[in-house]
Amino acid sequence: MQYKNYTSSELQQKRDQYVPQAIGNGNRNIASYARNATITDIEGNEWIDFAGAIGTLNVGHTHPKISAAVKNQVDKFLHPGFNVVMYESYILLAEKLTHLMPGTMAKQAMLFNSGAEAVENAVKVARKYTNKSAVVSFERGFHGRTNLTMGMTSKVKPYKFGFGPFAPEIYQAPYPYMDRKPPQLTEEEYIDAEIQRFRDFFVSFVAPETVACMVLEPVQGEGGFVIPPKKFIKYVEAFCRENHIVLIADEIQTGFGRTGKMFASEHFDLQPDLMTLSKSLAAGLPLSAVVGNKDILASASPGELGGTYAGNPLACEAALNVIEVIEEEDLLQQAEKQGAKIEQALAEVQKKNRHAGSLRRLGAMVAMEIVNDQQEQVPDKQTTQKLIQYANQHGLLLLGAGIDSNVIRFLAPLTISEQELNRGLAILQEAFHSLQ
Repeated sequence: MQYKNYTSSELQQKRDQYVPQAIGNGNRNIASYARNATITDIEGNEWIDFAGAIGTLNVGHTHPKISAAVKNQVDKFLHPGFNVVMYESYILLAEKLTHLMPGTMAKQAMLFNSGAEAVENAVKVARKYTNKSAVVSFERGFHGRTNLTMGMTSKVKPYKFGFGPFAPEIYQAPYPYMDRKPPQLTEEEYIDAEIQRFRDFFVSFVAPETVACMVLEPVQGEGGFVIPPKKFIKYVEAFCRENHIVLIADEIQTGFGRTGKMFASEHFDLQPDLMTLSKSLAAGLPLSAVVGNKDILASASPGELGGTYAGNPLACEAALNVIEVIEEEDLLQQAEKQGAKIEQALAEVQKKNRHAGSLRRLGAMVAMEIVNDQQEQVPDKQTTQKLIQYANQHGLLLLGAGIDSNVIRFLAPLTISEQELNRGLAILQEAFHSLQ
């Protein structure tokens, strides 16, 4: 198909006419070309990408190795449908993912299209395996926009408001937030209090005997990159084992090197029964996975799980090469270096700007709270929006997060060059300076 040479304004008008407003746009410029951590629009303007398609591009835009693999697959076949006839890349990717996942038990993997779809299928198989129905997620958690995953998600607006009723038997357990610890408590006292609150939850809200699975983000993504204490995570793991609850680690945003390890669970010595994966798994192509305990996954019979496009061969080829790129380019080490540099830059901002609140980091998973004042520490959604808007207008793509919409989160490709990173950080500093 030959496209007319539309201008940005013409395409923006068409977007408003033909695409519902419910499909949000953080930046209304029209992408033309992207490589590594830089996006160029159709008029030649450039943006440094600190958003990474919401954490989808740990290996950067159009990595040459991945693009070559996808182009090679295009000439073979696009999609025979794994449920109809098998192909090599699906099987080899399943094998690779089982080897990468922490834990010594026998494992299997099944592929889907999106993160929400992976979560849905992990819950389905947990219910089948346990013959129990209740699902426990956590405060501030985000798991998707389908009916089931909306019910599991914490934030009401914009994700849940007006879209109910939601699936029944879903409960949200407490999850500690160390940066909002009451000042009168020590860290240890606060962690113990949160563990007690977790125990009380299973008295007040749902009996553990009825719970099929617990779905846990090892680091909360949309919730604001909230990093839990290891003691809490290990308590949750032990509680699941004791009560025969399937523990599902939602590594959709935290996986594939973002935290400096292949999966965030490794930081906590967590060995979940199942993992849900997506986002950076396939460098921007739609692909997700449920990986884990073979006995649990074997509880579903042939035909009970799957999907028409699940495990598309183009995406499988991309994913196999993503894993190779992470290993060959030492992106786990690069994540730690990148995260440390961003943290250092934000620490300098903290010294100069009263709106720069607490700072969190695990590898390259970095976040800063934006507050009305460093003394009062009141979440400031409006100032956060101003920062993001300034950045977008001056060549830097930024994302917000957090239950109070006051967190700036950083999801730049792990392959970002030093020049791109420095340029992006300079624009970020200018954005903070604009608030003065």
